Amino acid sequence: MRVAAAALALAAPFGALAQSADPQRWQLNMGRGVTASSQHAYDAHMFALWVCVAIGVIVFGAMAYAMFAFRKSKGAVAAQFSHNTTAEIIWTVIPIILLVIMAVPATQKLIAMYDTRDSEMTVKVTGFQWMWTYEYVGEDVEITSRLDRESDRLRQNRSATRADLDAHGNYLLEVDNELVLPTDTKVRFVITADDVIHSWWVPALGWKQDAIPGIVNEAWTEIKEPGVYRGQCAELCGKDHGFMPIVVRAVPRAEYDAWLAAEKARNAPEPAPAEAPAAPAPPAQTEAGGDATARAGGAQTAAPVAG
Repeated sequence: MRVAAAALALAAPFGALAQSADPQRWQLNMGRGVTASSQHAYDAHMFALWVCVAIGVIVFGAMAYAMFAFRKSKGAVAAQFSHNTTAEIIWTVIPIILLVIMAVPATQKLIAMYDTRDSEMTVKVTGFQWMWTYEYVGEDVEITSRLDRESDRLRQNRSATRADLDAHGNYLLEVDNELVLPTDTKVRFVITADDVIHSWWVPALGWKQDAIPGIVNEAWTEIKEPGVYRGQCAELCGKDHGFMPIVVRAVPRAEYDAWLAAEKARNAPEPAPAEAPAAPAPPAQTEAGGDATARAGGAQTAAPVAG
């Protein structure tokens, strides 16, 4: 995950197609993303953050006040007691109430993130060493997505300079075939793997899901903004783990429908050439029929001789 995050942060300033959801240098807070799931995660994160900030201000403020107002140099005398039932009840009950207040919306958002009902389309994601395949279920369209050739060439070229890498744009974050999805459409993902454990992760979508051989995991997304969103495998899956990028291109529904129709036409099998009609076969004659015809012919020939 650290490798993926570092590559994303490094590549973001140089990408010509970088979107607002990409991480930025010196970014401190998590991004809002471009989906309902990412917004739920952001809201839960910010709510918990401000609760923690409020607790910190109260606790450290009380400590600072106590250390200043009741310091020994002012003649303060420490109280002589070991237990205070009221104080213990207060500092036990208040955290419980806060945890419940935080847990209720977090649980609701977590349930919503895994609710794949009412999805309009399904994409099957399969992880391989080291590439992804995307099958548009029910559409007879399947694409294979690998690291693009220029990134692959540069990563194996020991003489490549920083300028060479920057010139490529999205170095190590570009693929030969993108996953194209429609915007404003609830898309269900079924995710698995063929060989080892992978993890499909696009930060702008707000979630990641493990791809495990023999197990099918589910997730969903509904992208609100058209754009190009990049990610990587987030599970250490072998020597080329760092060269397994993910690129999602979100387009309006009409543009997606046109792309899907073109893919179907490109992948459709060519029709078989039409065959010429066969010539009619001659009437079959049995051996018995042939003998009978010969005998009939012989009889017709012998009749005038007899007359």
